[in-house]
Amino acid sequence: MFIDEHFLLENEFAEELFQKHATALPIIDYHNHLNPQYIAEDRQFSSITELWLGSDHYKWRLMRANGIEEEYVTGKGEDLAKFMKWAETLPYAMRNPLYHWSQLELKRYFGIEELLTKENGEAIYRRCNALLKEKEFSVRHLLQRMNVEIVCTTDDPADNLEFHRQIATTPFGVKVLPAWRPDKLMAVEDGLVYRQYLEKLGAAADMEIRHWPDLLEAVDRRQRYFHQLGCRLSDHGLYAFPGADFSESALECLFDKLLKNQHLTTEEIEIFQTGMLYHLAVQNYRMGWAQQFHIGAIRNNNIRLYQLLGADIGCDSITDRPMAEALSKFFGRLDAAGKLTRTILYHLNPKDAEVMMSMAYNFNDGSEIGKMQYGAAWWFLDQLDGIIRQLNVLSNGGLLSRFVGMLTDSRSFLSFPRHEYFRRILCNMLGNDIQKGLLPREAFDFIGQMTENICYWNAKGYFFNS
Repeated sequence: MFIDEHFLLENEFAEELFQKHATALPIIDYHNHLNPQYIAEDRQFSSITELWLGSDHYKWRLMRANGIEEEYVTGKGEDLAKFMKWAETLPYAMRNPLYHWSQLELKRYFGIEELLTKENGEAIYRRCNALLKEKEFSVRHLLQRMNVEIVCTTDDPADNLEFHRQIATTPFGVKVLPAWRPDKLMAVEDGLVYRQYLEKLGAAADMEIRHWPDLLEAVDRRQRYFHQLGCRLSDHGLYAFPGADFSESALECLFDKLLKNQHLTTEEIEIFQTGMLYHLAVQNYRMGWAQQFHIGAIRNNNIRLYQLLGADIGCDSITDRPMAEALSKFFGRLDAAGKLTRTILYHLNPKDAEVMMSMAYNFNDGSEIGKMQYGAAWWFLDQLDGIIRQLNVLSNGGLLSRFVGMLTDSRSFLSFPRHEYFRRILCNMLGNDIQKGLLPREAFDFIGQMTENICYWNAKGYFFNS
């Protein structure tokens, strides 16, 4: 059996840490892209293809690389045919994290222990589909099955959050909370699209946005609305961290230019984006929220597929833009103004690991535990080597014991075994350190509590006890 109780655990210390201190803990998934409508409606997926492949750009990327035609990736191919193409691809994905994740998901949700191949693909397809017809495999039950306690979705400021309100009126033991994702407030490269978005935001805030102060007022209104529905954290996705100097008068002038359909130069765009992001961070502080900055994704690289299929279809990758000076200036200004809230920094380029770790810890000020965090391995780094490297960089430069742990960053309702994956890697790392004499055996109880904190308690306190 491939996925057994010893999976990724190399010694008795690792196994004891995992079994006694990690496996039974609830999951707090504080950043994902799950569709709240599916949770509100307690959707019952029609097939394993729809559930497992329907929005998973990780799998799409590998299928294309394995010579699978788009018809069977995102196209109109029949469900069984699409599933069989993934079954055909999976054996070739050995040493890719999807190989581990896929086998974990089949076992944890469906009790399937066989390795998925093209030979047994149809039988597994039919077995999964038969289970999906049962009520115990609806979306809400899938969350409960993995012992999920809290999930935070990713939501635009103009969203009315109707599905979150529906979920709140029909509780089922899992808290589903919105998270603030205001990226469109900074997307001023296309003036027409930006003005259309401002109209939508103004309607949501019940006001007209005619001047820069109006925009800030609309943002404030929408954040307070999100707060009422349980939102306690923001998330910002950035290609590169903007680092321009700005003044309030400059922001007012640039916003007026945008509303008058006047073109902004590249330099003006960065000035506006830096100022907008600063004001969003100040507002996060006022709300008492934590904030996350995901930095370094260059998106929609394949223009042909983007025009054909849209965004988020597996054609994003890693940038190589520098960030240290911009981060230093941005957080230094917030800190000097006394407006720096709890903050987590994530990078996508491996070269930025020590840069981001060291930068985050510049702004811990003793006001609270773990205020500035070096975040979990993200996206392309969310794999065995990437997770180990993130844990090592954090350990070498900061306090691993105060880390808020893992997240899925996923659109899939079958993604939660990734928390188990992370927990096994963490326990194995600590167990190996004990085995090698790098950590004291007599401190095993403390290490066990530290493991529990990283897997659960730190996140709960960081995000939801303020």
